[in-house]
Amino acid sequence: MALIEAVSVALRQGDALLLVKRGRAPSLGLYAFPGGRVEPGETLIEAARRELFEETALRAAHLEHLRTILLPAEGDNGTPHYSLTVFLGENPSGDLQAGDDAAEAGFFTLAEMASLPITASTFDAARSILS
Repeated sequence: MALIEAVSVALRQGDALLLVKRGRAPSLGLYAFPGGRVEPGETLIEAARRELFEETALRAAHLEHLRTILLPAEGDNGTPHYSLTVFLGENPSGDLQAGDDAAEAGFFTLAEMASLPITASTFDAARSILS
């Protein structure tokens, strides 16, 4: 099975990062960085900017590659299914508003994230950014 290309954006504002509560699978009901699948013909950075805007109505002036993670599908036996490229951004512009498949959106500190239902890969990345 070929890996599905996906992106997410860790958007920083001070000592907090932007998270969305997933309104659809994968990770339904969990908090994660905004993101999703790369559409045909898109570069990873174009997909990251599109997903960020669709899910939060925010833009980032600059995005830089943070890490790429191989993730299994939900309920899978651990076989990589997604290649998730995470970008780091700062200085958001726009008015925050949850949209597309994001049920909620907000900026959270690491301490606040510790009490949220959050994906392990998101919390791990957040810890490396904010610690």
